[in-house]
Amino acid sequence: MSHPLKEAAAGLPDKPGVYLFKNARGEPVYIGKARSLVDRVKSYFQPTDDPKVRNILAETVRLDFILTASEREAAFLENNFIHHLQPKFNLRLKDDKSFPYLRLMVRDSVPGLFFSRKVDASDGARYFGPFSPAREAGKTLQLLTKSFRLRTCAEAVFRTRRRPCLEFEIGNCSAPCVGKISPEDYAASVRDAVLFLEGRTRELAGILRGRMDAAASAERFEDAARWRDLLRTVEQIRSRPKAISVKLENQDVIGLAQAGALQAFCVFLMRDGKVRESVSLIRERDAGPSPEKALRDFLEDHYSGRPLPDRILVPALPEGAAALRARWKTAAKRRVGLVVPRRGDSRTLLDWAVKNAESLLRRADGERAAVEDLQSALGLQSVPVRIDGFDVSHTQGVETIASLVTFCGGRPAKEGYRRYRIRTAGPADDTAALAEALERRYGRVLREKQILPDLVLIDGGLPQLGAARADLDRLGLNGLPAVSLAKREEILYTPDRPGGIRLAPTSPALKLAQYIRDEAHRFALALHRKRRADRSLK
Repeated sequence: MSHPLKEAAAGLPDKPGVYLFKNARGEPVYIGKARSLVDRVKSYFQPTDDPKVRNILAETVRLDFILTASEREAAFLENNFIHHLQPKFNLRLKDDKSFPYLRLMVRDSVPGLFFSRKVDASDGARYFGPFSPAREAGKTLQLLTKSFRLRTCAEAVFRTRRRPCLEFEIGNCSAPCVGKISPEDYAASVRDAVLFLEGRTRELAGILRGRMDAAASAERFEDAARWRDLLRTVEQIRSRPKAISVKLENQDVIGLAQAGALQAFCVFLMRDGKVRESVSLIRERDAGPSPEKALRDFLEDHYSGRPLPDRILVPALPEGAAALRARWKTAAKRRVGLVVPRRGDSRTLLDWAVKNAESLLRRADGERAAVEDLQSALGLQSVPVRIDGFDVSHTQGVETIASLVTFCGGRPAKEGYRRYRIRTAGPADDTAALAEALERRYGRVLREKQILPDLVLIDGGLPQLGAARADLDRLGLNGLPAVSLAKREEILYTPDRPGGIRLAPTSPALKLAQYIRDEAHRFALALHRKRRADRSLK
């Protein structure tokens, strides 16, 4: 049987990003990066003997992804997420090693340039980076010392030096330690290096091109090549990753997208300058709400009981922004910024969050279309937003288990998942086992006045459907629609269509029904495997 998420993987975008395999508790069990999300994630669902891939898929019930501008940026985000979330099957990147930076000690009278793995806000230095792959930091440091001849020696060595070192002899340092360069000229070299590291090419390019042309005219071709290489490296440094900031901000970035009856939110949680986590949410949209009202409702719900960051970036000021700020100031005992960025790095971060909210909305639109297609195929009076799927599984007629999975809006709702150890049915009596599961499930729903589903989907054919329909009627749920999906033939049965409904293999309605059926089966098998493993250890 194919994995129920195989079709979902095929629907991922052909764009770079980070993908997350999540278990039934919503915890990531594996995080990866990809140049093409669809190509990379689809590869996990190919036949394989790799035990790691098999174990990942055995625990995965949900696929999430975050779009990035490039594979390089995806590498930074993957690193942040793995360090923070520590997924079970990620063996690399779990240590405290991170992508490197370059550190310029601007507070020193003669600033030095150094390689660094961490940003220390207390040392007064300026940090540039991070660099990926890590060797780019070393190459850039080497290029900077060759081009601007800044010192790279430790402070203790610098202060005790009495004559130029080998770095001066090979042209990698201007030897400020022994006065081979004036303080003014060294300061000018530091300013040029800062322009380079900041990617301010418009200011730096003219200087570099002038030096390159002058060197070429004087037939100093090695010097001309040095300035040419520096110009090329500037272009790489300009594309700094949005996922990491050297300012060590604690802020949340909220993207919003709305269309039709749905609205999508994507929240990036940046802590100590790194995007460490994301939260995605799809909501039903009231008729014609403004973005300002949608944001107000979301912010009130999202930060109810959650820690507040120092600053929240939003695409528009929500309704009642002043009241929200006052409430948060009281709750956090400090000012919480609520900002609509117009330009710069903050705006880039916000655009990234909005882009991911739009991607989430497109995905949700496809899922909603499948639900509406199922309504049409079954002739239901209303859209089956909430669907319960049941499956009965046993091991050679014993240890019978019934599983229940719940889908809302075409997506798994893990809080509704349940398993039932069957107590009354005889060996291999699937219809009796199903009747017991339905009785236990909906008997409790009725007693506790919980929300009923819009549709019940049974794994099986007409006998299973008949048993389910009889039990639902016995509970007084005559108006609750039920349908069954038979394996192999992939035919949908309803009480008023006993001949079955044959849908095209590519039908969104059939794919959704198969997804629910296969997910219920997978959920039941997971408990069987666990019980067998427990017995083998006794």
